[in-house]
Amino acid sequence: MLYQPPHFAVGDRGMALELMRRYPFATLVSAPAGGEPQVSHLPLVGRTEGERLVLCGHLARPNPHWKQWSDGDSVLAIFHGPDAYVSPFWYEAREAVPTWNYAVVHALGNVTLRQDGDAKEAVLKALIGEHDAPYRERWDELDLEWRERMKAGIVAFDIAVSRLDVKFKVSQNRSDADRAAVLNALQGGGARAQELAGWMQRLQPDPAKH
Repeated sequence: MLYQPPHFAVGDRGMALELMRRYPFATLVSAPAGGEPQVSHLPLVGRTEGERLVLCGHLARPNPHWKQWSDGDSVLAIFHGPDAYVSPFWYEAREAVPTWNYAVVHALGNVTLRQDGDAKEAVLKALIGEHDAPYRERWDELDLEWRERMKAGIVAFDIAVSRLDVKFKVSQNRSDADRAAVLNALQGGGARAQELAGWMQRLQPDPAKH
């Protein structure tokens, strides 16, 4: 369960889906009854089926993670957005402590293994289309036997998402002046800090004017 103070919770499903698309490299966690938690890091791509969100991906066949699954088991995919250090020097009050701002989405769902060739092909093409569209045509032109050997080395899966927890910790619990100062500092920081500033602006536009 994600620790979720109300002021950091975001109920905007569209914003959650956007973060998942922009930062698709997820942490996948599952814990068999009485067993040790298993963790894998991998890209996931989503599709919508009506109101339902389904995530798909694949694991290397030698990875023991998938071998613990039965269809319908609960798994958690964590999507990590940008993050940045927040210095107490940015606040008005002297009595303040450092913290870290960040954006994450936790997608809880039920997994289904897809071991047939067509399902693996669909997952691979979805991932290629999302991240390397020019390679899509080349994949189709590669030797069929070679492609089948590559697919034999993976196990595909779907995750039917039952719950999305969305947390944007971007100083919502601070004063307007402090939020404006944090936004200004993040905008002058590195790439990830600037990305986080962009999300902060969307959630709390022009905090200095409130």
